[in-house]
Amino acid sequence: MVDVFLRTLPFFAIIGLGYWAGRTRFFSAEATAYLTKFVFYFALSAMLFRFAATLPFAEIFNARLILGYLIGTVAVYALATCVAWLRRLDVPTGAVEAQCAAIGNVGFLGLPMLALLFSEAAIGPVMIVLTVDLVVFSSLIVILINGGRDGRLTPATFKLIGLGLVKNPMIVSISAGLIWSSLKIPVPGPLYDFLTILGGAATPGALFAIGASLAGKSAERIEIAAWLSFCKLVIHPICVAVALLWLVPIDIFPATVAIAAAALPVAGNVYMLAAHYRIAPQRASAAILLSTVCSILTVPLAISWLNGL
Repeated sequence: MVDVFLRTLPFFAIIGLGYWAGRTRFFSAEATAYLTKFVFYFALSAMLFRFAATLPFAEIFNARLILGYLIGTVAVYALATCVAWLRRLDVPTGAVEAQCAAIGNVGFLGLPMLALLFSEAAIGPVMIVLTVDLVVFSSLIVILINGGRDGRLTPATFKLIGLGLVKNPMIVSISAGLIWSSLKIPVPGPLYDFLTILGGAATPGALFAIGASLAGKSAERIEIAAWLSFCKLVIHPICVAVALLWLVPIDIFPATVAIAAAALPVAGNVYMLAAHYRIAPQRASAAILLSTVCSILTVPLAISWLNGL
C-alpha cells in the first residue's frame, strides 16, 4: 500500500500544484481553459494516436472487456438513477448524478497514471474504457437530458450526439490510430518522434489542468457529493470487478487495469455537460472536487488490492 501510494503521490502533487496556481490566481480561469484545450486537442490526442497506431488491433480490441465493463458501469449507473428517482429528482438531474457515479477521469488522469503503474501494456485496456465512456455514456446523458427535458427525442438530439463524437479529439485520435494500425502502415521515424514529444506534454499538462480547474469548484451539498463520490470510488470498481472476474471473466491483467480505471474520481467533463445544460452544475462540481481529494487514498488502496489478485 505504501509503495503504491508513493508511486501515485507525484500525480496528485502535480494536481495540487495546479490547484494552488488556480486558487492564488497565478493561473487564471482563462489560462486554465487554454491549457485544457491544448492537452485535449493536441498533447493527449498525440499520445492516444501514437499508442493506437503502434499496437496491433488484436491487442487492443477485447469484446469481453467491453461487455464486462459495460455491465459493471450500467449497474452503478442504474443504482445512482434509482436513488435519484427515490428522491423524486427529475430525469435530467438524475442523469447528471448517474454520470458522476459512473464516469471517471480516465483521459486526463487514468491514461498517464495507469501507464506508469502497470506499464504501457495498460494503454490498450484504458483506451477501451475511455472509448466506452465517451461513446456510450456521453451519448446516454445527452439522450436522457434532452428526452427528460422535452418529453421526447428528436432527430436534432441524435445529430448533436453524432457531431459530438465526430468532433471529440480523443475519439478521432483513437479511431485514426486503429485504422493506421489495421492497415499495418509503419509510423515514420520523424512522425513517431513528433508524436512522442507532443504526447509527452499530456501527463504534466493534464494533471496541472485538473488541479487548476478544481480551484474553481465548490463543495456545496456535501452529503450528495459524498454519496456520488462513494459510488464512483467504491461501488463502481466493485461492480466492474464482479463483472470482469466472475460474470464475464477475462485475463487478469486487462481486468486489473479496467477495475483500476473504474476506481478513478469523477471526470471533469461531467461538470462541463451539467454547466452547458444548466442542470445541477454545483452538484457535479462538488462531486468532482470531493472524489478527487478522496482518491489520493482510495486509488492506492484499490491498486494495492488489485496487485494482490
